[in-house]
Amino acid sequence: MDRNKQDYKHYSKFYDRLDFMKYRKWFFAFSITVTIIGILSLFVFRLNLGIDFSSGTRVDVMANHPLSVQKVDDEFKAMGYRPERPVLSGTKHNIATIRLNGELNQKQIAQVKSVIKQKFGVEPNVSTVSPQVGRDLAKNAFYAVLIASIFIIIYVWIRFEFLQGLAAVIALLHDAFFIITVFSLLHIEVNILFISAVLTIIGYSINDTIVTFDRIRENVKFSRKRLTTLEDYSYIVNLSIRETLTRSINTVLTVLFPVIALLIFGSESIRTFTVALFIGLLCGVYSSVFIASPLWAVMKVHYLARRKKKRTVQPQA
Repeated sequence: MDRNKQDYKHYSKFYDRLDFMKYRKWFFAFSITVTIIGILSLFVFRLNLGIDFSSGTRVDVMANHPLSVQKVDDEFKAMGYRPERPVLSGTKHNIATIRLNGELNQKQIAQVKSVIKQKFGVEPNVSTVSPQVGRDLAKNAFYAVLIASIFIIIYVWIRFEFLQGLAAVIALLHDAFFIITVFSLLHIEVNILFISAVLTIIGYSINDTIVTFDRIRENVKFSRKRLTTLEDYSYIVNLSIRETLTRSINTVLTVLFPVIALLIFGSESIRTFTVALFIGLLCGVYSSVFIASPLWAVMKVHYLARRKKKRTVQPQA
């Protein structure tokens, strides 16, 4: 079955210890469990939508001196508002971000600007989002992910085969939903940067998956045996993952280092982006190794079995 036994010889011992296909059901079960938890979490806790996706007002105060959460909060309460806990950022904690529920009118915005300028010496930046704008952003974000998924299926279908394209998109949707699940459970705010992070992860994850699929195609091409059984495809998948595993780990570590640096030293304004990237990078490696390739092998064997059954039934008819 193998193109050259000597080429595979040094992989044999490692193959016996790292049988990815052997434990595929455990990986599938884990991903299905996470998906179920995510669906329940969305029903119970929902997503903590920022004003990018829900109506509200955001006030950014950029002072020339350090600010305190308590003082900023007290000033807004004195104006009759009940803001969410202000978030401080900047090297000297001189930037405060305050979120107010509901869309302020022009008179209220003028009042906020006047009071904040009087108390902190700077005029704040006030931005409002209406419910319609929030709905449009959410709809466009969904369309962006959907269109990206369709083009990924088409691209992988042309370059490899349809089943690999389908497996790749299932893995990508798995990654995106995993991020959504974590954000829902931890009640982290979801804003437009979250969508940027999800689309970034989709691009990264599909690249990792295609590298593995490309190696699978090579190993199938040079195989001396016709592949028909799950055992045949399991050998090919395990070998291909093993040959690309080091590259996948090195790639994700190279990207994770700057992301971790941003998590530690980055500003609060990009926290959503960096957290989503961190979760998505880890999940992307997991899905490309443990979900996409094993899922393709299972679907491929089922497809061959159905085609064989159809061929045997047709002559009798």
